[in-house]
Formats: sequence, structure tokens, C-alpha cells
Amino acid sequence: MTGYLHRLYVKSLSEFGTPVELPQCGGWLLERAIPNSDLKDAIGCYPLFCCADWTKLPADIQKIKDRYVTISVVPDPFAPITAADLSQYFQLVRPFKKHFVIDISNSIDRHINRHHRYYARKALKQMQVRLVDDPKAALDGWVRLYQILVERHHLRGIKAFSRTAFAGQFEVPGLVAFQAIRNGKTIGMHLWYIQSGVAYSHLGASDQEGYWLGAAYALHWSAITEFKQHHEGAVCLIDLGAGAGMEETARDGLSRFKRGWATGEKVKYFCGSICDCESYRLLTGTTQINSGYFPLYRAGQLS
Repeated sequence: MTGYLHRLYVKSLSEFGTPVELPQCGGWLLERAIPNSDLKDAIGCYPLFCCADWTKLPADIQKIKDRYVTISVVPDPFAPITAADLSQYFQLVRPFKKHFVIDISNSIDRHINRHHRYYARKALKQMQVRLVDDPKAALDGWVRLYQILVERHHLRGIKAFSRTAFAGQFEVPGLVAFQAIRNGKTIGMHLWYIQSGVAYSHLGASDQEGYWLGAAYALHWSAITEFKQHHEGAVCLIDLGAGAGMEETARDGLSRFKRGWATGEKVKYFCGSICDCESYRLLTGTTQINSGYFPLYRAGQLS
């Protein structure tokens, strides 16, 4: 197991819930206390719920559902499972976001748009990008950069990731880190996890100098080149992730940025079930699951 499938990854999120193993399918949930009650719910790991054997997921869910008011997950968009399959396991299955994807059989110049090629080459003239040999040694530098991102975008909750969480994530097998350096100083980094034939873009961050010099362009270009040239067999697809916010909009600059590298798109879904209808009704005043946010008693927590 590597990446999001590894037990060390879910352990890194234990500030936000108690890890619960799904032993048959090889996945993990986070059990959370519901504020102002003695009730609990469960969510999949952020940003993606992954498991080794999706056919065994229903049996695992069946065994634990009586413990929780609700269960909700965002399944790995590359999982060998369809929306119709998910609808057999969850009451709510709705398209959530589009992930931007690179099929590495394509030439690097063929799918990257002209704008991105220009700014990547310009950025690479002003900085060096290297593959980090020992990611753990770069932890402090990464935490500094990510804190800048947290403050810039007002991130909170699980998205803010503490130093403790990152210390755990830097121990996870499958981590690949790239570092942008100028005048001996790290000005940007990009973290990836390789798992089940996919290189997943986990997180990227830059300081102000890196932001103005376009470190994100240099880091993406270098990562794509590395995965194509040196990870043949281990990586078939590169997942650049999705846009910002809960929904993609025409003004979402992150989606435009990622689309400029991609060869295609892959929809991911949000899935949820009410396991205890009476408790859900007491918490929300409804037993309907088609509200805009689920579970309704946690509305806005990931916005």
C-alpha cells in the first residue's frame, strides 16, 4: 500500500477524527463526534477515499453503519467503479468536481498549451527544480510555504493541515516531492503520491517570490517530465486534481491552470448515506438527503 491507501496517511489526519479501518476493502474512514451531542458520523479521508478492493466496500459499510448518523466519502475518481455501482452503496451520489488528467503516453509538448509552455520555460530560467532525495529533510521548508498558502486563501479545518499532519504524510510510502530553488532558497514545492499506477498531485505551495516568478509552472513542468521519463510502468496517469472551492466556476483560475496541462478530465463524485434517520431528523429537522450540503448539520465546514 502506498499514498492515500497507506495507514500512515489516515493516521496523519487523526486530529480530525479517529481512524476506522475497513478490513475487507482495505480502506479507511475518520470517525467524528457530532458537536453538542453524543452522536458520531464518519467521513472518507481528505481529499479522496481510496480502497484496495471496491467490491468489498458494501460489506464493510454494512458492518459499521449502525454506529453513525451519516457516512460520506469522495471516492477516488480513478477507482474501477461507476456511479451506478456507488448508488447501490450510498443514498446520495452526485457529481462533485472534475479532475484534470494527463495520459503519459502523450508527448509533453502535444498537450501542454502554449501559454503554459512559455511560462514554464521562463520560470525555469530563473530557478532550479529538483526531485527531493529525502522529503523528511524538507519538512520545515514545506511547512513554511504551506502556512503562506493557508493565510493567503484563509484555509481552515482539515484543509489547513498542521505540522504534525505533514510530519505523518512525509512518512507515507509513495511520496514524491519537487523543490524550486532560487539563490539557495526554497521558493516553492509540490508534493505527489504514486499509488496504483497514478501520480496524484497532493499539494503545492510557493512563497511570494515563487508566486511572482511562476514556480508553479516550473514545478508542474518538471514533475510531468519526471513521471513520463523515469516512472514508466509505475505511472500511467497523472492526476492534477480539481479546481478551487466547492464548485468549479468560469472564474476559477486554478481550473484554468490545471486544464492547460491536461489531456482529459475525470469526474469525481460525492457520496453519502443517512444511517440513523431519527437522529438526523433531530439534528437537522429533516430526513431528506437532497439538500445542497450533506450532512446538513455540518453545512459550510469545507467551504
